[in-house]
Amino acid sequence: MILCIADIIPPELLERARATLAEVPFKDGRETAGWHARTVKRNQQADGRSPEVAALREELTQALTRHPLFQMAVRPARMKPLMFSRYEVGMAYGNHVDDAVMASPGGALRTDISYTLFLGDPASYDGGELLIESTAGEQTFKLPAGSLVLYPSSSLHRVEEVTRGERLAAVGWAQSQVRDPGQREVLFDLDTTRRQLFDESGNTDAFKALSKSYANLLRMWVEV
Repeated sequence: MILCIADIIPPELLERARATLAEVPFKDGRETAGWHARTVKRNQQADGRSPEVAALREELTQALTRHPLFQMAVRPARMKPLMFSRYEVGMAYGNHVDDAVMASPGGALRTDISYTLFLGDPASYDGGELLIESTAGEQTFKLPAGSLVLYPSSSLHRVEEVTRGERLAAVGWAQSQVRDPGQREVLFDLDTTRRQLFDESGNTDAFKALSKSYANLLRMWVEV
């Protein structure tokens, strides 16, 4: 499942993120890439050792995990700290698949879901589209600032070359409580439907029956 979430962070946090990243040091993005990804990765990343970067990363992560759609789609068990990437003119990230297991402060993390939070105004740069391959073909994403796209970490994807301006984004990965992507999508659809049913009709027998099935599927599929 690929899902776009608009305005996932408030405008004041977006502006604060931009101001912070304008002042912190960046380094060659290849330093954090796997051995095969280094051959196609050309970008810069904010130095995660900076206290300002660490504080911003924590604030953004809290905003993401508070959002109901993010919670419903990801069901995060653990999340790798966000990385902030910058693409200047001529920079790109060729076709690659994210590492299946990544180092994280709490120990090794299985990457089930990847996500990109766009921080720059799309009109301020040319190129820089995120292309994700799926069974429906390639899908292209260049979202408004403050919006996020999440997708299976198993997907081939790339960032097109920036030809004008600067592309600024935060990228992250999550290990879900539900390993199987098909099961995550079923749970997302059921949860979305039962919430809509409750908003339209209240705590009806139909809502209770659907909630029972939803809860029992959680018991079958969630790893805690």
